[in-house]
Amino acid sequence: MKSRQDGMTGLSNREALEVQLKQTTKECEGVALALIDVDHFMEINTGFGHDAGDHVLKTIADILKEETSENVVFRVSGDEFAVLLPEYSLEQGFLKMEAVRAAVHASQERFHQLTGERIPDVSVTVGVAQYPRDAKDENALMRAANAALMSAKESGRNQVSLPPNEEMVMKTCYYPATMVRQLKTLAEKLKKKESILFREALTDLIRKYDR
Repeated sequence: MKSRQDGMTGLSNREALEVQLKQTTKECEGVALALIDVDHFMEINTGFGHDAGDHVLKTIADILKEETSENVVFRVSGDEFAVLLPEYSLEQGFLKMEAVRAAVHASQERFHQLTGERIPDVSVTVGVAQYPRDAKDENALMRAANAALMSAKESGRNQVSLPPNEEMVMKTCYYPATMVRQLKTLAEKLKKKESILFREALTDLIRKYDR
């Protein structure tokens, strides 16, 4: 029987993700899927050696497990990971992965343990989609999360994005309608995505209290 575990990180692999994703979409009313890409990983791997690259991937895997739980984290391919979040709304998935992105950004000492200060700061880019909001089955959910990831990369990396056809979480009843309108107006004025402004605000909040 073919193994469904990644040998280097110990995480479940892409095949395991596909099986669990299919099962979860049948059993849960909603599930968020995040695809995570290590920014500029090829430059680290080729410029500083495979040992440094492996160390970065293992550290990323550890942070993902710490911030979520081991049974929902997968290594999809070389430098791409996934997090499956059963019973999460799109808004909750976005906030969770923004916390993960911030945790990676704040963990540079862990990345430098093997290589010293030689490698550049490590960051991740994340795309989040949710079933059934963005997709009607597990395959469409994977495509939607991948589209969100591509959108995040195109916007400059080191950020969390939603599928391109999504207005930001501001549609949700979690926020007063006046705040939703104000954010939309500000986004249009600054010519930025609402999700980017939301990330900036959350980053400031984390920096303020996480001391």
